[in-house]
Amino acid sequence: MRQAERDSIPDGDPFALFDEWFAAAVVGEPHDPNAMALATATRGGAPSVRMVLLKGHGPDGFVFYTNLASRKGEELAANPQAALLFHWKSLRRQVCAEGIVHEVTAAEADAYFAGRSYDSQLGSAASDQSRPLADRATYLARVEALRAQYPDGNVPRPPHWSGCRLVPSAIEFWCDREHRLHERRRFVRADAAAPWTSTLLYP
Repeated sequence: MRQAERDSIPDGDPFALFDEWFAAAVVGEPHDPNAMALATATRGGAPSVRMVLLKGHGPDGFVFYTNLASRKGEELAANPQAALLFHWKSLRRQVCAEGIVHEVTAAEADAYFAGRSYDSQLGSAASDQSRPLADRATYLARVEALRAQYPDGNVPRPPHWSGCRLVPSAIEFWCDREHRLHERRRFVRADAAAPWTSTLLYP
């Protein structure tokens, strides 16, 4: 099969296509295939971006977890519009999703937090993410204090720590091509209940 045929971006269901590409990334991308750039903005439109990890995906959207009092959490509270970007360099593919972010249910957040490693639970509970820190020893001391408080595990999920789900109104797929003759297809919909439409874009 020729390269153009193997990598062509079909019209149809973008969630199904993402499932296919993500499965390929899990096999073929050696470093954190679930890593994605998350772009947020203040109410006034000042942007910021950082890497986060995808922890769930499907027709209802893309899920990640964070401290809601962090910079990204505060920006999402003020302006829930956001964008995600996956860059699978080894596969020469990118996927961008744009939409509105909603907090996951408490049950979903509890279940995910309970499944994290003990040390990750301690680190999240001890962190005032994005706040000034006088020195690293202060943070590590807080971790150890929580370790002493919960020596057998069962660290409770902090109320400010939860998950976010980006419900996309647009998803764009990009394939690398020789001589920079790249291929792009953009899917859009008016709302979560509306059908998807798509078009190829000039690279």
